[in-house]
Amino acid sequence: MRANLYGKTSIISTAMLGGRSNEQWIAQYSSSHQHPVNRACHTFGIPTIVISLALFLAAIFIHWLWIYALALFLFGWALQFIGHAFERKAPEFFHDWRFLFVGVRWWTAKMRGKA
Repeated sequence: MRANLYGKTSIISTAMLGGRSNEQWIAQYSSSHQHPVNRACHTFGIPTIVISLALFLAAIFIHWLWIYALALFLFGWALQFIGHAFERKAPEFFHDWRFLFVGVRWWTAKMRGKA
């Protein structure tokens, strides 16, 4: 029974990743983020969005935090789109929604000097 459960999980995760490895996703993301301004905007915008999501969760308990969460969320996304204006390329997630989940992995790899 366990092997079957893990097998289904593996099939689902393989389907979600489109047959690509984590490194391949990050490499494609990196290739569409070459302009220094775009890379800088993403370097600051991605963690801003992540922090905003954490604040949205905290706002469940501390209601007044939602305004800060919203401001950070909008600011983070504004940075992303400003960066793409310099890149003169549409964001990757316009072509494949899964790229919405690659940005954080790219940022982590970049902070480690691997992207």
